[in-house]
Amino acid sequence: MQMTPMIESFVMHFGEMGSRWGFNRTVGQMYALLVISEAPLSANQIAEALSVSRGNVSMGLKELQSWQLIKQHHIAGDRKEYYQSAGTIWEMANKVFEERRKREMDPTLSLLRGIILENPDSPEEVYAQQRLQEIHDLLETISKWTSELQQMNPDTLGTLMKLGSGVGKVIDMKNKLIKPSQKKEIKTEDAK
Repeated sequence: MQMTPMIESFVMHFGEMGSRWGFNRTVGQMYALLVISEAPLSANQIAEALSVSRGNVSMGLKELQSWQLIKQHHIAGDRKEYYQSAGTIWEMANKVFEERRKREMDPTLSLLRGIILENPDSPEEVYAQQRLQEIHDLLETISKWTSELQQMNPDTLGTLMKLGSGVGKVIDMKNKLIKPSQKKEIKTEDAK
């Protein structure tokens, strides 16, 4: 398989970006190639297109399968295994978010919970636990928020993303219009 300059540019860039998202560069390139290839590709075709070893491709395919980003495809009469990206671009993004949450956020939240439950032995540890609680609460909020976003259908999520900073501006305006004393009254009423 020969890559055109346009495809090669995207594949190489995606490899560099992939290294920032939790893949190594070659795995990112492999995935990019599979995403933009209309037909499924064999491991040999991937190795040839990227000028990497067949062993490197084999390891990369296993990693992409563990992330559930690709699926095997069989062609009648051909004993080779072929691969293609699994799902839509939205589904791919959700899988990457989910895997990163499992690999990065969940272990951090577990560590923080354990430390927060310990009895502090000094004022320094009391202060440290307070700060760790803040970090935990922020990560927990982000985790819940991203989980809720992942449950939305692509159209709703797209609309929400287009609203962008407009939502923040509306909240800022509301805060300017409601005086601090009114905010306390509203919070008190909300608590009832």
